[in-house]
Amino acid sequence: MERHRQNQSNTIELLTSQTEPIEHMERHRLNQSSAGDTVTIGPVTTTTHRVSVMLQLPWVVTAQVDVVLVLVSLWSLWSRLSHLNYPGAVVFDEVYYGQFVSLYMKRVFFIDDSGPPLGHMILALGAYLGGFDGNFVWNRIGAEYPSSVSVWSLRLLPALCGALCVPLVYLLTLELKFSHLSALGAALLLLLENSLIVQSRFMLLESVLIFFLLLAFFSYLRFHNSPSSSWSRFSWLLVSGASCSAAVGVKYMGVFSYLLLLGVASLHTWKLIGDRTVNHISVCVQCVCRFVCLLLVPVLLYVFWFYVHLSLLNRSGPHDQQMSSAFQASLQGGLSRITQGQPLEVAYGSQVTLRSSASQPIPCWLHSHKANYPIRYENGRGSSHQQQVTCYPFKDVNNWWVVKDPSRQDLVVGSPPRPVRHGDVIQLVHGMTSRFLNSHDVAAPMSPHAQEVSGYIDFNASMATQNLWRVDISNREAESEVWKTILSEVRLVHVNTSAVLKMSGVSLPDWGFGQLEVVAEKLFKLHGGSLGWTVEEHRYGTSQEQKEREAELHSPTHIDVDRKISFWAKFLELQWKMLTVKQEDSEHKYSSAPLEWITMETNIAYWLHSSTNAQIHLIGNPVSWGVANLSLLAYQLLAAVYVLRRRRGIKDLPESVWDQFVCLGCVCVGGWLVNFVPFLLMEKTLFLYHYLPALCYLYLLCPALLEHTHTNLLSDVTHRRALCVFASTVLLSVFLSYRTFCPLTYGSPELSATQLQGLKWRDTWDILYRRR
Repeated sequence: MERHRQNQSNTIELLTSQTEPIEHMERHRLNQSSAGDTVTIGPVTTTTHRVSVMLQLPWVVTAQVDVVLVLVSLWSLWSRLSHLNYPGAVVFDEVYYGQFVSLYMKRVFFIDDSGPPLGHMILALGAYLGGFDGNFVWNRIGAEYPSSVSVWSLRLLPALCGALCVPLVYLLTLELKFSHLSALGAALLLLLENSLIVQSRFMLLESVLIFFLLLAFFSYLRFHNSPSSSWSRFSWLLVSGASCSAAVGVKYMGVFSYLLLLGVASLHTWKLIGDRTVNHISVCVQCVCRFVCLLLVPVLLYVFWFYVHLSLLNRSGPHDQQMSSAFQASLQGGLSRITQGQPLEVAYGSQVTLRSSASQPIPCWLHSHKANYPIRYENGRGSSHQQQVTCYPFKDVNNWWVVKDPSRQDLVVGSPPRPVRHGDVIQLVHGMTSRFLNSHDVAAPMSPHAQEVSGYIDFNASMATQNLWRVDISNREAESEVWKTILSEVRLVHVNTSAVLKMSGVSLPDWGFGQLEVVAEKLFKLHGGSLGWTVEEHRYGTSQEQKEREAELHSPTHIDVDRKISFWAKFLELQWKMLTVKQEDSEHKYSSAPLEWITMETNIAYWLHSSTNAQIHLIGNPVSWGVANLSLLAYQLLAAVYVLRRRRGIKDLPESVWDQFVCLGCVCVGGWLVNFVPFLLMEKTLFLYHYLPALCYLYLLCPALLEHTHTNLLSDVTHRRALCVFASTVLLSVFLSYRTFCPLTYGSPELSATQLQGLKWRDTWDILYRRR
């Protein structure tokens, strides 16, 4: 103590001696002032004082470090990132996501109906950082990666997101106003969950989705719990909104958690509006900030993900045909190469191919060929026996039609060209057979409620030609709009019957070569979808004779015309396709129903070594899985008791504790519900990993509920100690269960057939092994 006081005294003397020369200088300036000079003493003294303070070295920064948080984070990083390049083979859904990563590397356009593009871009970023060039064929699970592929970088970002989920759960528990001990418990449950480790260590998206969901709720609660006088807290609100947008950008399931967060924020905002201690201006400013951060920013960021996606993928690819002609023409190669320099305005005498606007069942073009409808169909109905008109899903010379003026005989474009406008009546002549597109009051072959469409043949059978069609441009901006190549979507209305030309979507029998049926249907019967047609390929016809025209159709002429489609048009079309065009789902060996997830009745074999018993399975930690289910049930029962007793006027908890309990339920039970219940309504192939986001919320709930019980429901010391012993025993069991299933989590060490059989805790699990 004496030595400390002596050092303190020496320090004071040193500081005093340092300030003495400065005070001497100030007295000298003051003396000069008394001699008649004007000197401003205050500012000089203040500046001098600041200089003296700055000269006091060293500068010391004091920081508080949560050692438990650091240790848990390091353990989490080790469990997710160690030996990340093992196994060096394609694991389960890596075969699916890897295809999109390769397309990103080659900048080739694609559509994935499972979700928006942000998740794929994150995976592609990891591949790009590792120097992946996309030259790998993702054709089967278990295919070995070549030495040129950095497996570690492909899996890095999902693993990093999975590792960061553990400290996020720790911090989120603290923001829910529970103790550090509960935060540690939640972090350990997440840390020791085998299924989360497996899902994080491969090129998959669930860990990325969970990371953004947890970050969104943590950031919002950090904002909500910060002092209202601190405007810097709105930076946390901005992070929350950005995280919500990122979650939705990874998978559409993130929408439900986003809506839950908006609901919680709406309740808090409503409470703020009713707080009379806050002035009106502050309330208005805070409401505007919440609107901007939680609504406007997420929407703008969501659009931004697509902007980056479309900017990167500017080359034609295998999914082009699902998009409109205008969209396809905006991509390098493919249709843009074919349509480059085409005339923009369709004129009388133009040679065109007409693509159906419907993409279901498949994209196709108006087509005809030298084959007639059968005289009688299999059901006994008769037909016109005229030339077949179909919709053909491939490029073909028989897709070409000539736009003819009914009042003239020529089939060439005049000089200058006479454009076709909205409302004009035209005839369409098949380029290769010279048959007129015709319809009449004869039932279509597969859709008897609609009219047959044919290439007219005069059989002298008192069947008059009815080949006039009115051009109706559905996306016109003016009544006299010109019919434009690619840009205009037209309906061709039959003049005699007012029926509209459309693709029915039904395949014709063998006599129609399996092509799709084209019919004309009355306006009052139409139900949209396949009514529009777009001119995709276009040239100005110059040959009147049939033979010359056939040769011309094989050697197109081009006129340079610049044609572009806006980003917003591409964004809206791509968004609509992703939401409406669904790929056919098929049964999978490891698919499961949502109700089976709760009790983990199924597992998924992710990888099996080609010659040994080394394997990786998506199997959860059975002990922690059961604890999560029990905590959900316990919270619901406890909440029901509390609500009933409060209804009777019995308040078991102080208001602050009740608010904490309700907030816990909104975040944890609400988070579980919005990430689980929607799957009950989905008709698609589902897997166990779809349950992992919901499971994380239950791991948040369990330790917090134990703390609530210990603090508010148990008053006896013995009971509290018994609860602590019980919690410790459960946590030890969770750790032992984690260690038991580690060989199936990391794929090493290799187990014998007997040992693998011992890990089959449920008869419904599919554990693979080779007998030796």
